[in-house]
Amino acid sequence: MTEATSGAAGPLRRLADILLPDEIDTPRATRAYALNVANGGCTKLAEQLASSELVLPWLLGAIGAPAGLVALLVPVKQAGSLVPQLAVSGTIRRLGRRKWAWVSAGAVQALLLAAMIPAAVVLPTSVTGWSLVALLLLFSVASGCGSVAFQDVTGKTVPGGARGRMLAARAAVGGALALVAGAGMRATLGETVELLPLLALVGAAALLWAVAAALFAAIPEPASEPGEARDAVAEWRRGVAALRRYTGFRWFLTARALLLAVEVAMPFYALHAHGLLGGGAADLGYFVFAVGLAGVVASPFWGRLADGSARRAMIVSAVLGAVVAVLALTLPRLLDGDLLGWAYGGVFLLLGVALSGVRLGRKTYLVDGAPEDERPLFAAFSNTVVGLLSLTGAVLGLVAETGGVEASIAALGVLGLLATGACFAMPEAGRMTGAG
Repeated sequence: MTEATSGAAGPLRRLADILLPDEIDTPRATRAYALNVANGGCTKLAEQLASSELVLPWLLGAIGAPAGLVALLVPVKQAGSLVPQLAVSGTIRRLGRRKWAWVSAGAVQALLLAAMIPAAVVLPTSVTGWSLVALLLLFSVASGCGSVAFQDVTGKTVPGGARGRMLAARAAVGGALALVAGAGMRATLGETVELLPLLALVGAAALLWAVAAALFAAIPEPASEPGEARDAVAEWRRGVAALRRYTGFRWFLTARALLLAVEVAMPFYALHAHGLLGGGAADLGYFVFAVGLAGVVASPFWGRLADGSARRAMIVSAVLGAVVAVLALTLPRLLDGDLLGWAYGGVFLLLGVALSGVRLGRKTYLVDGAPEDERPLFAAFSNTVVGLLSLTGAVLGLVAETGGVEASIAALGVLGLLATGACFAMPEAGRMTGAG
């Protein structure tokens, strides 16, 4: 093999190892892996087509919803999916095959997305926005139920050593499909500001969730002995005790809470861009493409960085979150017209990179730092606390209502700087609980 051929084969081998790792060596495991990746491709694309961070804010902007209502989207989504997890996990443990919890949740999510279409068309304008937020809350609760089951089914059906690559394959397939969808929107939708193209995206996302539920139902999950249900109140008390005991855990939770400034930011940038650029559907397609590209390109970088130091990954993503705010506020003062639209795509690209870093960094930090036997407690407690705190994101909506969207973006930049400081104050993951 020549050097050039070898150089070309290297990336192909790495791609093949992600799509079907060597650890997947039985027909049952191969089927489970392939169905899980296909399921992930559907859900990741659906999340982009009906994104609470970008598409739904654009939809609310098109119907004339107030900025304060748009600001509720991501906090409602996060609170709905995270807060119930301590209670839901105890119930799901009673099931012999936990995949049916995910399948039920996926079917419910498909129905709730489909319900958004008549809500946007039939209901009076004064209540349409609130109806969409309420449907998103229910959608998010279903998502949280499915998330708890997903982890267990993955552990039972995908061999150890291949699970990380399975998650990477899900993200890569979904990101690639989002790139295609974004490019198609940019090419075909033009500058229309009508509701129909936006509702078509939501309808397509509902169909994808239904397909994803069918794919997950086909995963060959072995039956388990039903587990003993856990008391959510007792788990909460144990989490509070851990928070009091470990300084590193307190700093992590502080940093993660402040990093909500990155995780709830995209609707404000979407609203900002909608106002600057006139709300054309082609611009939305361009921004969907930019966010999809960020997910595909950034994940390998964040993975390598987090493997060396998850704390450093969180620091860098917090800094990026602050930089994005500065960029968004500066560009309209330097550019206008089509040039501004193209340049603003860079805002969504960098925000997507930062968002990917926050999610991967915090997950890796907690997995690396939490005691092995208490990892589920640390994860569920952290998710519940941050889910409750995410509701404070509504304050940014009040800022947008009173001072304008730019004031909210400036506040996001300040919070990004505070998050950077909190990340610096954290110990490395191995010393989060005083060990190592």
